[in-house]
Amino acid sequence: MPKAYVNNISIEYETIGEPSSKPLLLIAGLGSQLLAWSDAFCEELARNGFFVIRFDNRDVGLSTKFEEAGIPDMMEISAAYTRGEKPMIPYTLEDMADDAIGVLDHLNIEKTHICGASMGGMIAQIIAYRYSSRVLSLAVIMSTTGNPNLPPSKPEIMMQFFAPVPSERDAYINEMVKRDSLIIGTFPYDEKQSREYRTKEYDRCYYPEGITRQLAAMAIPGNIKPYITAISAPTIVIHGREDPFNLIEAGKDIAASIPKAELLIIEGMGHSFPRDVMPQIIEALVVNSNKSSVI
Repeated sequence: MPKAYVNNISIEYETIGEPSSKPLLLIAGLGSQLLAWSDAFCEELARNGFFVIRFDNRDVGLSTKFEEAGIPDMMEISAAYTRGEKPMIPYTLEDMADDAIGVLDHLNIEKTHICGASMGGMIAQIIAYRYSSRVLSLAVIMSTTGNPNLPPSKPEIMMQFFAPVPSERDAYINEMVKRDSLIIGTFPYDEKQSREYRTKEYDRCYYPEGITRQLAAMAIPGNIKPYITAISAPTIVIHGREDPFNLIEAGKDIAASIPKAELLIIEGMGHSFPRDVMPQIIEALVVNSNKSSVI
């Protein structure tokens, strides 16, 4: 796969579809490689008229790792906020937004449609208000504004997902397959699909250290709700009714804050992309992109 050299780091990316089609930048969530956007999903988007760009965020997959920064002390980050201080962290979500823009610059793409999921949805929102002239349309999936007044994630899910994970290959895959079953929502759980994905993920790049640094980056923007009111691009907010991480109120909060944003609530969907919801999400992306005045 090709690399883009941006912000003094290397970002691994891949494109699917015809360059003459509408560009669509996909931004993955916490600790997720570009594999989180499945081949089938990207190929179907390409068949629907998009030139799809997916990439590894910094500190994950085959992009630059920040090993020299060490592992952030999340307790100290929280304590610094309590003291009214700005915590010292390796990088911010704004830096990650700049990386995404750098990928577009590398590809000579001036304007693009953007879709982000979970943490990637936060990055997408930041791009949409910091680089408004670059954004044709915005899709935010199972994400949040970081509004402290939102209900918290379900504690039983958080405890299981952020518990230590074994590093040995088979044990890691088995554990992640088990955890995936907890966030599917009420859709049938495809264990085979999950196992295939987690196996590809491990074999391509097993690197758990980056997840903590990305978590620290998520802590810095805090509440971006006041900023997203400036977003003018056509926006679709897609959220699962059964999301245990970012509860449905988080999706509603985004949609209520961005002018003229539409909210698509998918019944039964949790914090994942089961095959059953793919056609609905792709249709929403197509319809929203067609609202843009510039193609």
